[in-house]
Amino acid sequence: MAANFKDSLNLPKTGFPMRAGLSSREPERLAHWESCNLYQQILRKNEGGPSFILHDGPPYANGDIHLGHALNKIIKDIIIRYKSMRGFHAPYVPGWDCHGLPIEQLVLKRLGDKINEINVEQLRGLCRETAAKYVNIQREQFKRLGVAGDWERPYQTFDPKYEAGVLRCLRDLVAKGLVRRGFRTVHWDPVFRTALAEAEIEYHSHVSDSIYVRFPLRNSAQHKELNGLSNVSLVIWTTTPWTLPANLGVCLHPEFDYVAIKHGEQTYVVAEALAESFLKACKIDDGAVVAKFKAASFDRGECDHPIFPGRTSLIMLGEHVTLEQGTGCVHTAPGHGSDDFEMGRRYGLPVIVPVDDSGCFTAEYPDMEGVSVFEANPGIVTALGEKGLIVGAGKITHEYPYSWRSNRPIIFRATEQWFMEFGEGNVREMALAAIDGDVQWIPHWGRSRIRSMVENRPDWCLSRQRAWGVPFPAIRSKKTGESILDVRVIDSFIKVVEEKGSDAWFVEPLERLLPEGFVHEPTGESSPDDFEKQYDILDVWFESGASHMACLEQDERLSYPADLYVEGSDQHRGWFQSALLTAVGSRESAPFRAVLTHGFILDGKGNAMSKSKGNVISPLKLIDKMGADVLRLWVVSEDYSNDMAISDEILKHISEGYRNIRNAMRYQLGNLYDFDPQANATPLEKLWPIDAWALHQTSVLIRQTTEAYETYEFHKIYQLCNKFCAVTLSATYHDILKDRLYTHGDNSPGRRSAQTVLHSILHTLIRLLAPVLVFTTDEAYSFASSGSELADDSIHLQSWPEGFEASLDSEIVSDVEELLKVSSLVNGKLEVLRRDKIIGQSLEAAVTFSGGRNNAQYKLLLKHELSLPEICIVSQINLTESSDPEEGLSIEAVHAEGERCPRCWRWLNELVKAQSDDVCSRCQEATQTPNLVNNPL
Repeated sequence: MAANFKDSLNLPKTGFPMRAGLSSREPERLAHWESCNLYQQILRKNEGGPSFILHDGPPYANGDIHLGHALNKIIKDIIIRYKSMRGFHAPYVPGWDCHGLPIEQLVLKRLGDKINEINVEQLRGLCRETAAKYVNIQREQFKRLGVAGDWERPYQTFDPKYEAGVLRCLRDLVAKGLVRRGFRTVHWDPVFRTALAEAEIEYHSHVSDSIYVRFPLRNSAQHKELNGLSNVSLVIWTTTPWTLPANLGVCLHPEFDYVAIKHGEQTYVVAEALAESFLKACKIDDGAVVAKFKAASFDRGECDHPIFPGRTSLIMLGEHVTLEQGTGCVHTAPGHGSDDFEMGRRYGLPVIVPVDDSGCFTAEYPDMEGVSVFEANPGIVTALGEKGLIVGAGKITHEYPYSWRSNRPIIFRATEQWFMEFGEGNVREMALAAIDGDVQWIPHWGRSRIRSMVENRPDWCLSRQRAWGVPFPAIRSKKTGESILDVRVIDSFIKVVEEKGSDAWFVEPLERLLPEGFVHEPTGESSPDDFEKQYDILDVWFESGASHMACLEQDERLSYPADLYVEGSDQHRGWFQSALLTAVGSRESAPFRAVLTHGFILDGKGNAMSKSKGNVISPLKLIDKMGADVLRLWVVSEDYSNDMAISDEILKHISEGYRNIRNAMRYQLGNLYDFDPQANATPLEKLWPIDAWALHQTSVLIRQTTEAYETYEFHKIYQLCNKFCAVTLSATYHDILKDRLYTHGDNSPGRRSAQTVLHSILHTLIRLLAPVLVFTTDEAYSFASSGSELADDSIHLQSWPEGFEASLDSEIVSDVEELLKVSSLVNGKLEVLRRDKIIGQSLEAAVTFSGGRNNAQYKLLLKHELSLPEICIVSQINLTESSDPEEGLSIEAVHAEGERCPRCWRWLNELVKAQSDDVCSRCQEATQTPNLVNNPL
């Protein structure tokens, strides 16, 4: 082609680069956003609009962010940005959980033996410094993800204002009589020597001793059902031999049938339904059932204790006994199990806990004093065997509770703690009513999940035996030893906390913390010298759960209740539940209108990520390699309500999807360099048919994508937009347009029609994807609005797009849809010509359509004859009417006759003189009088 012909083409021009270079360009855009205070601009734009409050669940400030953090924050950011573009005033106040064992654990690990050289005030100071350090680190890492928010004014649980809010929540619960002191069985972490919340328990595969132990029955002759049998024993099954020293009884079910099995000189009593499995497990081949009976007459009978001679074990009846495993005779130690504790309380048994804070036996079990309970198991089994009490023994692999803090097995241990009671004040009933009421659960199964957890949850142990947290403001009477939790003391302490922070509990003398004129009415004690402070702290789940009061109610940027809580599915037993229970207890309402949960992140093989497996992927490294926008696109590529897999192969696929979207934007920008929508736009009713169709498809995309945002089904956004860019645009519309955009005259009606639609598509596409691809869409918008990479305006200040369907001729749109189906048939014919090397490019082809005049397809082709070469991307179209008016459509494709135009590369029968070469008449007009190119309509 002559150089002057190349210069006459309208080839794409844009500074929007093909190579994204996100890892280097994104930080520049972040800096630009901060310099122009974009977040505040967004809020100001929507002042006076409807409010939307997404309340941030606070991550722990104890390390770099991981992919779970990234998934969570990106989902929240997508929601906030979408709501902002819809005109909602949607502030985002990020938060951090700055108290608790994870941070204290970091400090203790760093201190090592030096822990003995510092006091609690110094330890808390080090914890505060550590939390503040990681708040700053995580803040920058979250910002790098493209998450917008009020990062300079987050809520932090160690802020005095927040701590005071937590204490107000506690104060309201105490005032309603919902918090009481009790000696009960709790989950206990022997490594960190503290009670644990339900949400701090994980279940792991664990190998335990599995033993069948006989409890010799006393006074067996008194039980007529035994028919005078001797050497009768109730047989229990346990996987925790270490709890046997604390045994005080054996529970039977009042309704089950029990049998006596004779084996040698011994007689064993077990539930009839479990007799076969018992005999098999204990390898007893010759056992014979000699009696069958109900357990009622055994109530309050006695057995010999298996560990301590002379001690007895009380026989009790309890409906918690099951037939799932074991023998139907349940070893009961009130100090080591919640059901055991309740049975002991019902039967008036004492609570024996011969295990100390570190999980070692005390002097109450002298044979094992100072030995860890888990290390003591083999010795206990051996001792029972020597006494002839072991009926069967082995090992079992089962799911056992572990502390998610120490990653070590927990124990059940009765201790004196402060509890929030769910029976009092109908807290449980109100919580269940709220769950079943107006709260929207996304996905819907979240409702049944949290409901079952709340239904079965025991009273909440609120106190912890640690240093770093909000102090539990309880005092103890020196005279009576009574623990006192008084609203007046809490109110007084709240005032001190607002001024000095919660460290005051540890450093200020008690007289400065008690209210003036305080008198403990039951004893008449009033002098500060009559009392002493207790040094438990509040459960951190209570702290974070109380954010509805400490943050939503106190922060002028927010409001109660929140419109949405968003966290991982594990928070049904964590933050969602603690927030619900504290809100229902204190406010008698749920703190949220909707709750959205996402799954966890797996590696490419579907395995959970862990450091020990070496399959952990850092989001920071991913961003450095491929940019935050690709990571954000991955977040919406799958249904986040399930667990999501990530790997190099998956990210490679996502990168290809990103390139499809970016290339579509670049194509549009490149062909709009000379288009002014105010001066050059074509009225919608005058658009060329294929352009009207493309605009209609864009309207469909707006409608479907908007619905996906509204229903939080973000994976549909990826599917819709990726398909739109790859198929509707790149493979169809953009490909069809190239000839018209490049070769028609600058200001020709056809080119302006195409540009009108490209402009609409570009500004629609970048708006629809702005909540997801925050950097790329803003970059594209900058080039579209100013022609430069960084503009004063931003896509994030724009409104949500509206559809065009009402202004389009629906008949033309449906016609083009049918024409494109015909075009796909043509492509099949062209592929044969390419295979046979008859043609290379499709413009080398000529296509003949034959059909009867009554055939619907043929009539459609006649109607749009002038548009057919463009839609089929061929040089020549011929329509031949068949003699049979009903004959169906047939298609024939051959190499086009004539000559190829050196400017547009179409083949025509005749070329005309233009400058130094012969060209087609259309190109002659485009190079001489561009405005004369006709609209085929």
